[in-house]
Amino acid sequence: MCRSCATAAEPTEIPADLEGPDHGLSRRGLLAGLSLGVLAVNLSVGASTAAAATAKNGAWANPALGRFPAGGHYGAPRGGASHAGQDVSNSIGTAVHAAAGGTVVRRSWGGGLPGRTGNALVISHGNNQYTYYGHLNAYRVGLNAKVSAGQRIADMGATGNVTGPHLHFETHSGRLGTTVNPVSFLAARGVDLAGGWSRIDPGASGATVVVIQHLMNQRGHGLAADGKYGSVSVEAVKRFQRSKGLVADGQVGPATWPALVYTLRQGASGSHVRALQAALNKRGARLAVDGGFGSVTTSAVRAYQSVNRLVADGEAGPVTWRALTG
Repeated sequence: MCRSCATAAEPTEIPADLEGPDHGLSRRGLLAGLSLGVLAVNLSVGASTAAAATAKNGAWANPALGRFPAGGHYGAPRGGASHAGQDVSNSIGTAVHAAAGGTVVRRSWGGGLPGRTGNALVISHGNNQYTYYGHLNAYRVGLNAKVSAGQRIADMGATGNVTGPHLHFETHSGRLGTTVNPVSFLAARGVDLAGGWSRIDPGASGATVVVIQHLMNQRGHGLAADGKYGSVSVEAVKRFQRSKGLVADGQVGPATWPALVYTLRQGASGSHVRALQAALNKRGARLAVDGGFGSVTTSAVRAYQSVNRLVADGEAGPVTWRALTG
């Protein structure tokens, strides 16, 4: 847990040119959000998508796997101030991933923010939204690097003023230094920071939608794996949900994901393997999405499991799927 990492009154501003358009995110028009000041966003969707887009658009990802330590929550007392983020505890070397696409604008001790300690990164996501990753053991990206959602950017550590290894994760909205509750912020974007299944709504786009489309194709749907969760894909998911006795709302969330994924191991082949390969590629595996679960895919599964402190058996079961798609 952090001993410091308190909210600071006056942060150092970043250059205006780094607060411009989104870096690789399909998001427009800021809306008023939750009571905590969380911002929601609109996606620009194709004419074929009748449903209004929501913030659960697949643009965000879980930054790290682990547990929430006692006293590591947002707003916890910190010597007359309050804790500025959410701590996620795991062992040193656990992978830390970018929560969304953007640009690394800080890479230094404390991330250049008062009240923080340890090696840290700050990513600008555009529209005055930032994420902060503290107490890192090692950096995996450089300053000014462009990163994508789910990309490995660092290793969890115990640098700075801490009681044990963990990721100190912050979300900033409005400007760098204006923190909001990371758990609520990510939940509004379909991500469970505690490690649960993601929520993907109609109108979403990106790699996680490709995963859904491949999984649906394994069940006989001839969907284009184009990463656009439009009306054709949504209707296919609704039919699947009805067939499983689920609420047919088109949202792929904690009720639908467990029914949708397969337990896969070396020797399997098909569109469900393509889904797995696409999910691994979002985390940086660089696999050929060929539908063949051979030795290369097995090694990629084991590597992902190992750096995220899962059982590294090379088998893609529900626990691995949940982490990959979260």
